[in-house]
Amino acid sequence: MKKDKMPEMKGIKKEMALLFVFIALVVGFLGGVVFSAYKLNTTIQPAVAPPHDHATDAQISAVEETVAKDPKNTEAWIELGNLRFDARNIDGAINAYETALNLQPDNANVLTDLGVMYRKKGQPKEALALFQKAQAINPKHEVSLFNSGVVLMHDLNQPEAAKAAWEKLIQLNPTAKTPSGESVKDLIQKMK
Repeated sequence: MKKDKMPEMKGIKKEMALLFVFIALVVGFLGGVVFSAYKLNTTIQPAVAPPHDHATDAQISAVEETVAKDPKNTEAWIELGNLRFDARNIDGAINAYETALNLQPDNANVLTDLGVMYRKKGQPKEALALFQKAQAINPKHEVSLFNSGVVLMHDLNQPEAAKAAWEKLIQLNPTAKTPSGESVKDLIQKMK
C-alpha cells in the first residue's frame, strides 16, 4: 500500500499557500493597528501652541548669549521661550516667556505659549487665565480660544464652557481645525 501523499494544490504547494495565509494575517493585523492609531489620533488634543522648530542645545545656548548681552531684546526672549518649549524645558520656557511679557505685555501669542507651559506644569487655572488675557488683547486669537476649550474640557471638567469657547471659535473661523486636523465643528458635534 502506498503512503498517502498530501495532494498538491494546482499550481501552489501547501507551504506556499500557508505562507500567503500568514502574510495576509500579518497585513490585516498591521492594517488594524494603523487604523486604530488613526482613529485614536482624532480625539481632542491637549492644549497646543503654534509649532516651533525643534530646538538644539547649540541654538538655545546662542540665544541665551544674546539675551545675556541684550536683556531688553524681546524677540530673543520669545525665541528662547520657543526653543525651551520645544526642548520640553517647562520652567525655562516659563521664565523666558514671562521675561518677554515684562517687556511686551500685550503679546497674545506669548501669553498663549505661556499658558500652554502652565498647563503642562499642572496649573490649568493659570493657563486658562493666560488664554483669556490673550483673548482680551486679541478677541480673534484662535489658538488661545481653542486652548481655553481644551483646559475647560479636560482639566476643569466644564464641558459646556468648553463647548461655548469652541462655538465662539467657529463664529470667528468656520473652518477651524484641531491640531490633529479634525474640524472643530465635528468636535462640537461629538459632544452632543
